[in-house]
Amino acid sequence: MSLFPSRRRPGFHAGDDLQAGVAVRLDGVRSEALETGRSRLLATALVFVLVFGAIAVRLVDVTLLDHGGNSGAGTGGGRSSGVEMARADITDRNGVLLASSLPTVSLFARPDDLRTARADPVEAATRLVGVLPELDVADVAALLGSNRQFAYLRRNLTPRQYQDVNALGIPGLQFEKGETRVYPHGPLLAHVVGMTDIDNVGIAGIEKRFETTLRDSHEPLPLSIDIRVQTIVRDQLLRAVEEFRAIGATGMVMDVRTGELLAMVSLPDFDPNDPPPGTDPALFNRATKGAYEMGSTFKLFNTAMALESGRITMNSSFDATKPLVFAGRVIHDDHAQNRWMTVPEILIHSSNIGSARMALEVGTEAQRAFLGRIGMLAPPAIELPEVGAPLVPNPWREINTITISFGHGLSVTPLQLLAGTAALVNGGEYHAPTLLAHPAGEQTPAFRVVKPATSAQMRQLMRMVVADGTGKKADVPGYDVGGKTGTAEKAAHGGYRRKAVLASFIATFPSDDPRYAVLIMVDEPQGTRETYGFIAAGWTAAPVAGRVIAQIAPLLGLMPKPVAPPQPVAGRGRDGRPATATTQPGGHEVAAFD
Repeated sequence: MSLFPSRRRPGFHAGDDLQAGVAVRLDGVRSEALETGRSRLLATALVFVLVFGAIAVRLVDVTLLDHGGNSGAGTGGGRSSGVEMARADITDRNGVLLASSLPTVSLFARPDDLRTARADPVEAATRLVGVLPELDVADVAALLGSNRQFAYLRRNLTPRQYQDVNALGIPGLQFEKGETRVYPHGPLLAHVVGMTDIDNVGIAGIEKRFETTLRDSHEPLPLSIDIRVQTIVRDQLLRAVEEFRAIGATGMVMDVRTGELLAMVSLPDFDPNDPPPGTDPALFNRATKGAYEMGSTFKLFNTAMALESGRITMNSSFDATKPLVFAGRVIHDDHAQNRWMTVPEILIHSSNIGSARMALEVGTEAQRAFLGRIGMLAPPAIELPEVGAPLVPNPWREINTITISFGHGLSVTPLQLLAGTAALVNGGEYHAPTLLAHPAGEQTPAFRVVKPATSAQMRQLMRMVVADGTGKKADVPGYDVGGKTGTAEKAAHGGYRRKAVLASFIATFPSDDPRYAVLIMVDEPQGTRETYGFIAAGWTAAPVAGRVIAQIAPLLGLMPKPVAPPQPVAGRGRDGRPATATTQPGGHEVAAFD
């Protein structure tokens, strides 16, 4: 009897043990084989996924994202150019995109490869022009049949063009990956941002001045320009050019506390996406490159110089009873008052005679020193390669002192006039004009050019010019605009063209605590019915400045002051009964519009 009783299930026989063992072993082998097969299948599937995934990524990389190297068309192949999307964006002060780069493809040919494949150049050219109709069959055929090693056929293909050319399978045609510069706002900032050449190298404006920075940095370059202000200034200048049939115009807006330019417009302008030939006058930046005799706007500097000298006060008066004869020249006033005039009256009525006598009182050396200190005798420091130099008299005689006092005999750029005026009204400190945005709260370098007391007097005088003088059409209710008109006859052949003038208006606002300066210049305006035929700045440039200020002031966060309602003035009508009239703030209308 066994010491260990059997634990077989009922009906289970001893012979079944062998059969069960064999079944278990077979089942184990089968399972192991299935597991091995499944593992191999999964591994194979994974390999296929990785391979096809890599192929898909490379296809996307080649057709859309690859910025370096080439891919061949037909049997070509390609060379790696190493080009990368490295040029940084340019933005305005609020982050709005002004210039950017996009990936692109250029088509080039290797005629040697075409000959090796025994392809017919004429046939290849005909097929190529079929998808790129802007090309010429004869020119392309001549190039494909030449002995040249390399030649571009078409720059910056569209994705559709790239696909169509590649599908032709023409040997000897290859693609070069690169980038192209785009300017979303077209001509709006043409003279500021500038442009790049066909190889994406800066050739004008900020693009040229900051070529290295834009190449080496991947961070956007923020400008001081406010695209909203820029748009308003350009729109108003376009309106003025059309209305007065002018040959051009210039407009700028500057923050007088920092020197930052919020707008810089020069008309005519151009589209940097499709630039004109290099000789086109639209490429010329009037705001920074052109040097002009500024006319009566220069009387601001003459007046500030006189007050700053301490020899002349606001109550000083000068003889303007008759023209001033000096060194064979006769200096007269266009709108003569024929009386002695105080300093405020000389500026309000834009008296050439009074300005000349003030300058003679201060002296030639003091005049030259003052104008040098306020930035009129050297090119302005601005981040643009297109900067003109002032035309300074040499030698500087007393007759030059006289003519410069009312804006003739010394030519400066509009930017110099703007920056100098900003210094007169901001408390007396000169800030170098800049197109780069300053971080909020950052102190900007500056140096004193006039005393704070002189600056306060200039603000008062400029307000008087707009309220009671030649600049009334620039006034904007609630913003206390101050300014000065200037109508300069343009020099020609040793003389001046009386009917060809440069009309300008320089404005600041608000006058009690200026934040911004605005310069508007209209080149050779023509009289209209609305201006009664007048072409002076009071009729042409001043209204443009007023419209600009009215639009940009609220945009820049400046709220208007309450405006007093019109005051009734008692009088008597034709029938002898009491009558009333109203007068608007700002005083009487004057006949003279300088």
